[in-house]
Amino acid sequence: MSDPTDTRLRADAQASLRKIHERSLGARMWSWRYVVLRRIAQVTILLLFFGTAHWGWQFPGDTPLLTGNLSSSEFMGLLPMTDPLAALQIFLTGHLLTREALIGAAVVFIFYLLLGGRVFCAWVCPVNMVTDLAGWLRTRLDIKPLFHVPRNVRYYVLAAALILSAITGVAAFEWVSPVGMMHREIIFGLGFGFLALLAIFLFDLLILKNGWCGHLCPLGGFWSLVGRGGQVRVRFDRDTCTHCGACGAVCPEPQVLNLKKLEERGLVYSGECSNCGRCTALCPENSLNFDLRALIRKHNAQARD
Repeated sequence: MSDPTDTRLRADAQASLRKIHERSLGARMWSWRYVVLRRIAQVTILLLFFGTAHWGWQFPGDTPLLTGNLSSSEFMGLLPMTDPLAALQIFLTGHLLTREALIGAAVVFIFYLLLGGRVFCAWVCPVNMVTDLAGWLRTRLDIKPLFHVPRNVRYYVLAAALILSAITGVAAFEWVSPVGMMHREIIFGLGFGFLALLAIFLFDLLILKNGWCGHLCPLGGFWSLVGRGGQVRVRFDRDTCTHCGACGAVCPEPQVLNLKKLEERGLVYSGECSNCGRCTALCPENSLNFDLRALIRKHNAQARD
């Protein structure tokens, strides 16, 4: 004889899934809002670089608007920005960092430390557009993974990049970074870097779901470590969650949605969460929402009372 509680829970989960399938066109479009916003952010950043390099965009006065690349740039001649991982690799090669590079690395590090490190991966990194397209096609074509790769491999790749930088005297990951390649291809013209992007696309499409961003990218691993201190988190409301599993099905890092840990902490704690917003937009019960860590603690305390 089945347990009435289990039967009720299954019925609630099925009801939640029906809500998703029965959404109106407007509701379906609304559930894509964060994808649209992320694309706007990614394209806008690339456009600012492109416009400055090719169309001479200037502001204020005769000052170039946004120069450089995602590894090292300057905004309006005032704000230096440096990729902290690139700066760390250069430091390990034995080269001294300039004052501007150190300030730029601190600016970027603090910015993502507050937001949650892997915000970079979902909202800024141009390779995300390539891997998201591969993931979308993979789902539509129902392609199964050829093998399993632990997600913590990216941390070993990160460690290897740092060690190689120290041994060889060359910033190892910067030398082969698909992120840098794609940025240069778009801003400065097509070169052989598109082959690396094609390889990532085919790898994600045909071999391993979320293969590059979710398993191998050392930059993603670096920002995952930083992201643990992020103040913008996804809040979890256990009282409304029906355990339908819709969030895990769309999450590029489904391991961060461990229900046991969510119920204990009341938020997505893992730094591997990229704050992409897919789960919050899709959840039929509105059980997942962006919030500040301090407000989440207050919300959880009130819920317990």
